[in-house]
Order: sequence, then C-alpha cells, then structure tokens
Amino acid sequence: MVGGEEKIKNVRDNLDNQIATGRVDYWTWIDAIQMAMPLYVKFYKVSGEKKYLDYAMNAYRWSRNECGGGLFNTPEGLWWRDKDYVPPYQESDGKNCYWSRGNGWVYAALVRCLKELSPKSKEYKELRKDFILMSEALLKCQRLDGYWNVSLVSPVTYGGPEMTGTGLFLYGMSWGIRHGLLKEKKYRPACDKAWNALEACLHENGFLGYNQGTGKDPSAGQPVTFTSIPDFEDYGTGCFILGAVEYYQLLKK
Repeated sequence: MVGGEEKIKNVRDNLDNQIATGRVDYWTWIDAIQMAMPLYVKFYKVSGEKKYLDYAMNAYRWSRNECGGGLFNTPEGLWWRDKDYVPPYQESDGKNCYWSRGNGWVYAALVRCLKELSPKSKEYKELRKDFILMSEALLKCQRLDGYWNVSLVSPVTYGGPEMTGTGLFLYGMSWGIRHGLLKEKKYRPACDKAWNALEACLHENGFLGYNQGTGKDPSAGQPVTFTSIPDFEDYGTGCFILGAVEYYQLLKK
C-alpha cells in the first residue's frame, strides 16, 4: 500500500508522544474511550509492542475507576457521561442520567478491543467482564418497541425512540452472541426488536429518523423525532451501519 509505512509512522509518533507525557488521565468523557482505546489496542496488535496495550488499559481503568470518582457505575452496569455527570447527577424524575449514545460508544469500543485480543489474555478477560455487565444492564432497559431511550433509565424526562444508541447496542449484542459471550436465547430477541426499530427509522429516500444531534447528554438536540434533522449526522449513519452489518452476520450464523 503506497504511503502505508509513512502513515503507520505518523500514528506511532502520535501515540508515543501521548504515552511520553506519563499521563493516563486524558479520557475524561466516555466518548473518548471509543475515540482512542481501539486505536491503541489495534496498534499493539500491529506492532507487537505491549506498551500500547498497557497504556490503553491504564487509561481505561483511570476513566472507569477514578475520573470524577469513577465513570462506570459497576452495580448498575452503565456509564456516567463525564466527570461532571457522576453521582448525584440525576434526571428530574430522580433516576440516574445515563446517556444512550455515550454508553453506546463504550460498548462499541469494548467490542473493537476484544476483537484484537487473545481470549486467554488478562486484558481480554477484564474487558469481557465489563462488556457482559453492560449487556445485562442494557437488556433490562430496552424499550418494548426495540429502541433504547435517549436517557437510558429515565423514560419520563428524555425517552426514546433514538437511533444511534440503538444501533450501537445492536452491534455489540449481535457480536457478543456470534462470539459466544452472550447467550443467544437470552439476547437474540433484543437484537430482533432492535433491528425492527432501526428499520423503522429509515425513510424512503434514505434519511434516518430518530437521530439525536451532537451534544453530551440526553437533553441535547431535543426533540428527537422521526422527521427531526440533527445538526450533524455522519456518526448516525455509522451507528446504523454497524448495527445492521453485525445483525446480518448474526442472521447468517
């Protein structure tokens, strides 16, 4: 591939510069886990150098356990969005505020990292544990119509339907079933409902409805409707395609 080695060098330089700071406290919002962690894990796979995996795991653990007191609420299996959204941040109905797409980014990041790791490695087992915790939590809060609410456990304040989180959760659950991490009997019905929900988002001209615009919490880009136009939507198309392709692979299984 022309220019391939040069591009790899640029990636290496970028990652090495961040590692050289000695800091692992950059990922203060959960979207960053998807933005950065899979790249470090993939580069570990490409280079064979453990330092990239070590950095990814240490940065992940800092976000998970320390940032803002810890962004992952282990007992509930869901993530606070960033250091400003940790307890006692709640919706007006008194329920915890867990943003659908933000949790979707983490869920997708876990899949993308697990794909690159040996199932025998301690890192794989650590991330698999969180993936299963999230899967169990997400299964419990799926709507009857197959979508997930914009605010995952608070349908009163910012309920669904919402497409981007739903696409990412379908992606993760379908992958988890295909690779034996999730029981098909338990999770396949959720995937089937989620696909029916995604299919219902699609207009005849290809426009995707129920796509929440940019933001950092459930209140952003409201109201989210079948015909509302988000301020930016490229990521929405990606979320839809990720879910659709992985679900298709599940159907072929």
